[in-house]
Formats: sequence, structure tokens, C-alpha cells
Amino acid sequence: MNVDYYKEYSHYLNRDMEFKVYGNGGTPILAVPCQDGRFYDWENFGMMDTLRDYLWSGAIQIFTCDTIDKESVSGKGDPHHRAWMQEQWLKYITEELVPRAYEINGTGKGMIVTGMSMGAYHAGNLFFRRPDLFQGVIALSGLYDTDQMFEGAMDENIYLNDPCKSIAGLPEGHPYLELYNQRKICICVGQGAWEDELLAGTRRLDAVLKSRGINAWVDYWGFDVNHDWPWWKKQIRYFLPTMLGD
Repeated sequence: MNVDYYKEYSHYLNRDMEFKVYGNGGTPILAVPCQDGRFYDWENFGMMDTLRDYLWSGAIQIFTCDTIDKESVSGKGDPHHRAWMQEQWLKYITEELVPRAYEINGTGKGMIVTGMSMGAYHAGNLFFRRPDLFQGVIALSGLYDTDQMFEGAMDENIYLNDPCKSIAGLPEGHPYLELYNQRKICICVGQGAWEDELLAGTRRLDAVLKSRGINAWVDYWGFDVNHDWPWWKKQIRYFLPTMLGD
């Protein structure tokens, strides 16, 4: 299995951004790290070993990216500036990294985006903002509104990067409402330790999706299912066959 490292300049963020690519081809998957994490976290926490059979068989190719969480969603200071930085990061992903990943992948297959915890927020936000770029999303243990992240502030960038608000606010007949239902949406949360806030956030998103007629597999796992990597590894293997159409 190939593992390649890249460091490329982002015009939106005015800095070099790093990412790694695991696998030789197959369905491309963009993997976002947890809060304040790095592009190598998925490897370091053993997720590549968990998905080794998919990677070695050429079924999937994983692209692990960096965030700028400390300057945006988990930082301190002016929430409006932090929301603007979040928007610049989203543009980096959608306008620079994703096209580059499609170029590297070369299969023509649609990309899946995934993440856990804060990474699930990013994955969900990326998918709901750009269903034209992503064929599906697996979001595990995420929070999908930004009231806490941006201290209750509101402006256009905060609104656009708040899936609960922006989906609820889509006008009737918006083309994304139909497009969402042509995609695959898997959202999951446990009900064990450290999941309380994420469980409530998932329920809020679930209600918004249902109110807009958006079909999604929103799965609530048991009271023994904690906010931690061992469960996320089980969950991603559980949902991945659905994403791949197996």
C-alpha cells in the first residue's frame, strides 16, 4: 500500500498545508482529524490498520487533512474573525484540496468525507455545504450547530458554517435539497461517556433533516458506547459498506 506525504501552498490560508494519502486507488475518502488534531492522527490512532483490508484491496484511498481549529472553531478571541478563518479553511478544502485529491486519485469516483468529534462537525459541514463535491458523509460523535463555538455570535460566515441553521434556512426548491437525497448520509453517536453534548447535537441535526425531508441514516448507539477511538473504529467499519454500496 502506498503512503505519500504532500506539503502544498494554500492561497486561501496563505500558508503551506500538509496532507497524506493512503492506498493505491478506489473510492477517495477525505478524513478530518478531531479537535486541534493533525493530518497524521488517523494513522497514529490506528485507523489505517482498522481499514487495512479496504486499503490493500484498492477499494478506498484515504486523504488525511489538517484543520486550523485553534484559529477558528476552538480558538479564543473575536468570533467573527474566527468564523471568517473557518470559511477560508472550508474554501481551502473545497477549492484546493478536494480538486487536488481527485487529481491524485484519478478514478473518477465520488469522494466521501468523514470525521469524528470536531472532525464530524467539519465533515458534516463540508458535505452539507457542497453536496456537489461529496458523494457521502460518515460523521461520528459530532456537534452540528455553532452556538458554543462562536459564543452565540451571528454573521454570514457563522450562519453558513452552522449546518442546523443553514439547512433549516434553505428555501423550498433549493437544488441541494434534492441533491442531498441522491447522496449517502450516515450520522452516528453513542450514549456513553463524554457523548452527552454530542448526543444532544446529533438529535438537533436529526430533527432539522427530517423537517426538510432529507433522508439520512442517523444511528444512536448504546449506553456503553463512549466518545473514543475504539468505538469510532467499529462504527466506521459498520457504515463503510453502505457508503461503498457493498
